[in-house]
Amino acid sequence: MSEHRAAVRHHTLRTGIVEFDNGAGSIISVPCTIRDVSGTGARLQLNSSLRVAEQFTLIFQNGLRKACKVAWRKGRLIGSAFTDGYASADEQAVMMTAGEQSRHRQAIGARVRAAREMRGYTEAQLAERIGVAPSFVSQAEQGEADIPLYQLMHIADLLMVSLDGLVAGPAPEEVDAA
Repeated sequence: MSEHRAAVRHHTLRTGIVEFDNGAGSIISVPCTIRDVSGTGARLQLNSSLRVAEQFTLIFQNGLRKACKVAWRKGRLIGSAFTDGYASADEQAVMMTAGEQSRHRQAIGARVRAAREMRGYTEAQLAERIGVAPSFVSQAEQGEADIPLYQLMHIADLLMVSLDGLVAGPAPEEVDAA
C-alpha cells in the first residue's frame, strides 16, 4: 500500500457512485463524494452507512468507470485502490475538474520557475537546453501550457531536482496563496 500513499493526491469534491454486487446477484449503487483522487486510487465519503463490498466499481460524473478494491475504511470514509493499476494520464485528467487541472499546472510551473531561478538559468537558456521556444517556458511557468512528461524529465535532470519534486513537491508561496 506504500505506493498508494505515495501517489500525488488531487483534492476534489465531486459526486460519484460506488457500484457493487450484493452477493445475491443484485447490483447496488451508492452515491458518494470523491474527496481526492490520485493515479492509484481515490478517497471516498459514502452518503449512507451501507457497507460496501471489498471489490466495487467507482463511477465518475462523466461516466468513467474504475474497478476498485477497499484499501482502508474509517466510518463512512473509504480509501480505494484501482485494481487495474495506475490510472492513465487521460483518466486522471478526467478525474479532475478544469479548475483543479489549472491549479495543478500552475503549481508545476511555479516549481519549475523556482528550480530554474535557483540554478541561475534564464527562461531563454532553459528553453534552448530543452529544445523549445522561450515563450513556451514562460507559458508553462505561468501554468498556461502543459509540459509533456519527457520535457519535465529533461528539466528535472538539467536543474538537478527530482521529477517528483517538480510535479508534486511543496508549492512555492505565491501558488499556495492562489
